[in-house]
Amino acid sequence: MNARTNPSIFASPELYFATLLSGMRVPYVASGTGEPLFFVHGSLCDYRYWNSQVNVLSKHYFCVSTSLSHYWPADDARTHGEFSWQAHVDELAEFISAMHVGPVHLVGHSRGGCVAFQLARQYPNLVKTLTLADPGGPLQIDGMPEAVLPAATLAVRARAAELIEAGEVDAGLEMFVDSVSMPGIWNKSSSSFRTMAINNAATLPKQFRDPLPAYSRAAAGDVSCRTLLIGGEKSPRMYRDNIDQLLAWIPQAEKQTIAGASHGMNVTNPAAFNRLIQAFVDGV
Repeated sequence: MNARTNPSIFASPELYFATLLSGMRVPYVASGTGEPLFFVHGSLCDYRYWNSQVNVLSKHYFCVSTSLSHYWPADDARTHGEFSWQAHVDELAEFISAMHVGPVHLVGHSRGGCVAFQLARQYPNLVKTLTLADPGGPLQIDGMPEAVLPAATLAVRARAAELIEAGEVDAGLEMFVDSVSMPGIWNKSSSSFRTMAINNAATLPKQFRDPLPAYSRAAAGDVSCRTLLIGGEKSPRMYRDNIDQLLAWIPQAEKQTIAGASHGMNVTNPAAFNRLIQAFVDGV
């Protein structure tokens, strides 16, 4: 790595870059000391998505937030490889290993929840606890046809991708963000969130060409660590259904709901979200 990795010397959440053995450059912020708490962003986001967590929880833990490949800040060294959820699982595992602080408390939101879930399955030695906030992806129920997202959802996402690729970025982002949260949320979003989403708009069509794997009873049974499932009271049904099913399938799972919150709960309700994370991690 070409960055400092000793947790004790991170006095503030400055931006660092780690160069992995694979050649991938990973931007990240890290601050605090103590138990390692790693955050995985979802669609249209990057390491900045977790500012409300890193700035507060770093008083108690060693907090790290990264940007997955192809997400902002993007350059030739970060966009030359394949965009896929599996590539993101593997690079995140390599990054955690290179930091020499594992196993970590891993927190993932939305698409990042699916990446975190798969990392906990495939690299169980790297994950001490797992927190999934509105985890994205389809559900595979035993005896049912192969899981896919609803046709209406796929149609909205295809149209959003078309708009973005045609240069109508704001319209495409509004369509997608409102669909995964609630109508009107894009126009009510903070300028910082909108800037971040615009910075990462080019990743959305790539994401839609790489469908997330389905959650299944067998896959969930591979998650051996304690797991916290956090949902927003007003989050779309698909996320709440994922949480309820994973609660039944993951051996050591528990569930919490943030009242009044929708999909972006850690941004809109950061105090409640941070309290849940701290209580869960301290309960180990």
